[in-house]
Amino acid sequence: MLDHIGLIIHDYERSKKFYQFALAPLGYELVMEMGDWAGFGWGDKPELLIKGGSSTAPALHIAFRAEDRETVQAFYLAAIQAGGKEKDAPALRPEFHQGYYNAVVLDPDGHKLEVVCHIPSDAFE
Repeated sequence: MLDHIGLIIHDYERSKKFYQFALAPLGYELVMEMGDWAGFGWGDKPELLIKGGSSTAPALHIAFRAEDRETVQAFYLAAIQAGGKEKDAPALRPEFHQGYYNAVVLDPDGHKLEVVCHIPSDAFE
């Protein structure tokens, strides 16, 4: 079980703003700042931490779970508006499994952020 994930980013203020906007549809908020660290999560518990630094290589892939497809779409739009780059627009990915619906964007440092909903397609019929 994961407790939290930490990312090194180049521009602290740029990335802090990006994550605040992009993760809002998932209910994540900026819950702590400590020096050049920012933590995003719920209540007082950060689940994603970013830290200013000099190297972001290799880029990471982080997947967040969404309860429905509308949240996947809202994340995608918010992340693009916040300056993220499109990798995969919201769509079903049956090559993973029947109900795998996701979107992937690249954050300002090239890290892959995925949001996925695992509700089978027949649940929408």
